[in-house]
Amino acid sequence: MTTHGADGAGGADPLLTVLELLARQAPSVRFDALLDEARRDGLGPEELGRLERAVVLAGQVHAERAHDARREAGLEALADTARDLTLSYDLDGLLHVITRRARRLLGLDLAYVTLRGPHGSCYVHTTEGTRPGRAEGPRLAPGLRVAEGYGLGGAVQLHGVPVWTPDYLADERFAPSGSLDAGVHAPAFDEAAEAALRAEGLHAIVAAPLRSGDTVIGTLFGADRRVRHHTSEEIGLLAALADLAALAVEKAGLLDRTRAEVSELERDSARVRTRLTRMRHVSEAHGRIMNLVLAGGDLRSVAKAAADALDASVLIRDPGGRSLALVGEVPGLDEEAAEEAVEKASLDAHARRRPVLAADDTWVAPVIAGSEDLGGLVVHAAGGLTGEDERLLELAAQSVAFLLLMRRSTAVAEGPVRDELLDDLIADPPHAPQQIAQRAGRLGVDLRRPHVLVLARPEGGEQGRAVVWASSYAYRLSGLKTVQGGCIVLLLPGDDASAAARAVAAELSPLLGHPVSVASAGPGWSPDAVGRMHREAWRCLDAMSALGGTGSAASVRDLGFLGLLLSDDNDVDGFVESAIGPVLDYDAERFTDLTHTLEAYFASGGSPTNAAEALHVHPNTVSRRLERIGDLLGPEWQKPGQVLEVQLALRLQRTREALARGRVTPEPPRPPERGA
Repeated sequence: MTTHGADGAGGADPLLTVLELLARQAPSVRFDALLDEARRDGLGPEELGRLERAVVLAGQVHAERAHDARREAGLEALADTARDLTLSYDLDGLLHVITRRARRLLGLDLAYVTLRGPHGSCYVHTTEGTRPGRAEGPRLAPGLRVAEGYGLGGAVQLHGVPVWTPDYLADERFAPSGSLDAGVHAPAFDEAAEAALRAEGLHAIVAAPLRSGDTVIGTLFGADRRVRHHTSEEIGLLAALADLAALAVEKAGLLDRTRAEVSELERDSARVRTRLTRMRHVSEAHGRIMNLVLAGGDLRSVAKAAADALDASVLIRDPGGRSLALVGEVPGLDEEAAEEAVEKASLDAHARRRPVLAADDTWVAPVIAGSEDLGGLVVHAAGGLTGEDERLLELAAQSVAFLLLMRRSTAVAEGPVRDELLDDLIADPPHAPQQIAQRAGRLGVDLRRPHVLVLARPEGGEQGRAVVWASSYAYRLSGLKTVQGGCIVLLLPGDDASAAARAVAAELSPLLGHPVSVASAGPGWSPDAVGRMHREAWRCLDAMSALGGTGSAASVRDLGFLGLLLSDDNDVDGFVESAIGPVLDYDAERFTDLTHTLEAYFASGGSPTNAAEALHVHPNTVSRRLERIGDLLGPEWQKPGQVLEVQLALRLQRTREALARGRVTPEPPRPPERGA
């Protein structure tokens, strides 16, 4: 028999030729050609059998080599994927690498990954090998929602093991009425997902779980558009890639959580730095304010420092609501509604002992010392206040309280000297005026400016707190204070005695919790006037008590003609002017006779008709004149109190005119005649 070697030379041993072909890793067709040639050459049955057996064994060796090569390639791919997990931090990129390698290693047409959503359903995260998009219908693309329990993915979620089918479209287990476990589990049906799979034309599908501990967090799918039976090695390789994909998902989740924690730590750090900066700002601002207080700064300086620190307008008010210092503008305080809101907030602030929001961007902080109300701090900040700003507002209010207490202490310390000065001013006879003026100047009191004198008598008998308050009040207004006959005597700068009396009553009565009778007189412009104002204020206070006005506030001028009687200077001109001055001025300017009409009206008992007969005019004329008088004197001029003053003023004016007419003016001496 003639045989050929591996290189075509004859005479070689066929078995040796098989070994040579195997060593060269020749394709299987070369082994088939060797058998055909041996049969043509008439190789004996025994030798041909051995040759055929050798070719079969060579085929097995060749298959083992191919299997080893595939396994080596798979292991290499797994190693490369694991290495990528250590290099890449992008979940999308890692899952794309895994699906791409799954397609290449298993020869798949398509690979995709679904991940479990927060409510049980799944969604497609990554795809590789899908057909180009169509105009209509659902696509197997990232974002596609898949119902819980649907198809192979539902079976994988249920059992946690790989599931496969050689022909999905023909597999009755995954039909809407099918069952994977003989009636135990009926898979859900998802019309959109089903349409997407059919649109891709998929037949063979294998699915492997992405496991995180005992939980299935997703599925890795490998699919072909032809019928195909996957080997156990292919399924194992896909399962290994799925495990790597699960690691990638866990790593990405851990990285996201770490990044979120780092971001939160950075935000916390920024907030802490910001808070520390603000706290440092609060501390520095409070230090500046306290330095002003300790250096003897006034209320306006403290308000200015607080306004600069808070970038706001600041108003310091006393317990009666009057302004002590203002920096900037606090809008709305001249409106009744806004003032009521601030007053209510002030009460709340003192009750809670902390700042309270009164209106939009307007805050009220209590100025208190222990249980004593010293006033309030009203702040208007257009940008609002932060928590640190509120703390600074509290500290500013405390600084104002400290300053007020210091001023009160100073006033109390200087009290004996100031009391002695006022005692000397109201003494009868008065002390040397020039020396008194010098003493007043040393205490910061300018007696050349107009002053009013106020007497305050606490009706509840609690004089101690009233005296302490009076010392602070007089010091605050650059005035003087003393105590005589159970009454507090205040000499205050100003020219409105009535307003001064009301201000003292409004602040002292709430402090004591019971009424205070307040009388006032003035103004006076010299040290000599203080004694006169003191006597008038005493008579005014006695008149108020006699008239049942205990607990009220009034001045000598407020008592009308009684004030004229009580006053030492008997200011008749002032009384007439205040009672009927507008009528007298009107007659003088327009040459009318409203004054005569008033006299006739009162003389006729208030009858316009009788007055018209006395004046020889029509009653309508008298009515029109009375209307004009009402316009000049006010709508209440005919009420009993004012009628009495008007009648007295008319009598005084008529008497003055009569005296003026009867006054004899001496003629100048005539020059002597010539020759006399």
